[in-house]
Amino acid sequence: MGLVLVLFGTFGAAIAAAGMADQRAMVASDLGALAGAAQALDGDVTACASAADIVARNAARMVGCHLDGLDVLVTVEVAFTPLPGLTRVATSTARAGPVRA
Repeated sequence: MGLVLVLFGTFGAAIAAAGMADQRAMVASDLGALAGAAQALDGDVTACASAADIVARNAARMVGCHLDGLDVLVTVEVAFTPLPGLTRVATSTARAGPVRA
């Protein structure tokens, strides 16, 4: 009976770790896109550098950044280990830019 409880607890913790990594990836991509959009007038390199800085500060890795007009599209990954010896990656993409009527 104890082994069953340990297994359920382990899998519950793995599911929680996956959910937390997904949330961290979404936050990092959202903030990175907003930071990049704030620098969009300065060009692709500056906008993506600003986005990369914010993404890194949120413990994520930027895997893509694209300036589309004044919109910035940022894709990030967050690696996590739900179970010992098992590493997975949560990915999120966000777009930010000026408001259009």
